[in-house]
Amino acid sequence: MQARKPDWLRAIIPSGGKTSLVATQLKGNALNTVCSEARCPNRGECWKHGTATFIAMGKVCTRNCLFCAVQSGKNGEPLDRKEPAKIADAAEQMGLKYVVITSVDRDDLSDLGAGHFAECIKEVKARGIKVEVLIPDFQGKIDCLKKVVDANPEVIAHNIEVVERLQSSVRDARASYKQSLGLLHNIKVLDPEMKTKSGLMLGLGESREEVLAAMDDLRGVKCDFLTIGQYLQPTKKNILVQEYVKPSVFEELKHIGLEKEFGFVASGPLVRSSYLAGEFYEGRSNI
Repeated sequence: MQARKPDWLRAIIPSGGKTSLVATQLKGNALNTVCSEARCPNRGECWKHGTATFIAMGKVCTRNCLFCAVQSGKNGEPLDRKEPAKIADAAEQMGLKYVVITSVDRDDLSDLGAGHFAECIKEVKARGIKVEVLIPDFQGKIDCLKKVVDANPEVIAHNIEVVERLQSSVRDARASYKQSLGLLHNIKVLDPEMKTKSGLMLGLGESREEVLAAMDDLRGVKCDFLTIGQYLQPTKKNILVQEYVKPSVFEELKHIGLEKEFGFVASGPLVRSSYLAGEFYEGRSNI
């Protein structure tokens, strides 16, 4: 049985103002967001500021990671070829200056969804909006990765998710720590100037030493930015929380990460991969 959530994990409930605007734009354009599909605890805060992280390529993921609430299946939904323009339209109508685009895994597609990612990036950037993408591992295929790199987003993110020891018990069997680090390395091979980002979840039984080792491994592949947050069980079907990590630990890890020369470290119980992404990219946040 999991312990009751501590007070520092009380998230803002989304309501009113720009929250309603965001919800209206998303519904009107038939778009999905990680805010809702992954049950992000920050959707109240982010939507209040009129921001959202878009999920491309449907709601069905071809992977089945035990930490994730997104629906999984052997095949994803048919691609909507108009989706890149829809995302760009919504971002423009919402007045966004920085957009995050992610996706479910699409192992069922010939290029694993890389081409669709590239089209989304190009459409949004054509509106004068900066783009960060949070991509799957593309099975380690560098030709797929190159399509995304060539579309020239501001940041390419890919999460290692958990420390190395916990990979097989938390992530889908087709994912791996080595493959994720390899992808981050290959981004820099393709474009040494491209900014890269990764994320870690805590509270699944990792040790402090394992977290520090993961940070070193990320810096070893020249990862620029890091997010660290508390894992929260999204449904009863997902893996249990082992520990609610105290805010002071997150604060300590932030300072250690900066000492390891990450460009920025967002570290806190409710921090997620895309949390205040634009503010961090522009250097406007102190979280």
